[in-house]
Amino acid sequence: MDTGLAGKRVLVTGGSGGIGAACARAFAAEGCEVVVHFHRGRERADAVANELRGALVVGADLTVEAEVERLFEEAGELDVCAAVAGVWPEEDLPLWELPLERWEATLRTNLTATFLTARGFLRGVARSGHGSLVLVGSTAALFGEAGHADYAAAKSGIVGGLLLSLKNEMVRVAPRARVNAVCPGWTESPMTRGALTEETLRRVTRTMPLEKVAQPEDIAAQVVVLASDTLSGHVTGQIVTVAGGMEGRLLRG
Repeated sequence: MDTGLAGKRVLVTGGSGGIGAACARAFAAEGCEVVVHFHRGRERADAVANELRGALVVGADLTVEAEVERLFEEAGELDVCAAVAGVWPEEDLPLWELPLERWEATLRTNLTATFLTARGFLRGVARSGHGSLVLVGSTAALFGEAGHADYAAAKSGIVGGLLLSLKNEMVRVAPRARVNAVCPGWTESPMTRGALTEETLRRVTRTMPLEKVAQPEDIAAQVVVLASDTLSGHVTGQIVTVAGGMEGRLLRG
């Protein structure tokens, strides 16, 4: 099926990571001009760009306002932005042991970074009169995540208040502009690889009818669908959960 994305210019933040790289590849497969953003993973970003033959690579710390503004200047006029970049703190800490420093860092690298990314993209939408924004949340935003209240709160802010506000704001400057979100569950990626032990896999898949964790390509496919005006032109303010049917309860003993 034609997605109508051929020739569109797309920015993928966190394009050096597992899900981000998969999104960059998926957009390139649709004929898009891809801008691959990275923060620290320059070599991985270059490898993705070389694979895609001609993708632009731009580095920026998304928690720094001036760097985000530079990112959008270098990225040029965009049709789509996939705000994939985020950080999951691996250490499991209950709230009463959670340092303020980690709380603030997690919100900054997830919620604040997404705010600055969305703001930069929407300033371009205001000039061009069109655009599609796809945010990446997490099932932690929907079910919570014990030991990671900071991450759950940050992602909830993205797919709750931010998403639902943006869908009503962006049409003021672009009547057909859209914003949606994908909420991945457990996904095999560089960010989670150390946490996905055999015991963790057994535990988390007990909440999923499909009994498996996602691959980055599973998430990327949904990002592409939501980005496409052809496939999702009358869809905005929605969350697509990609988590094998995960529920907030055990389905098997």
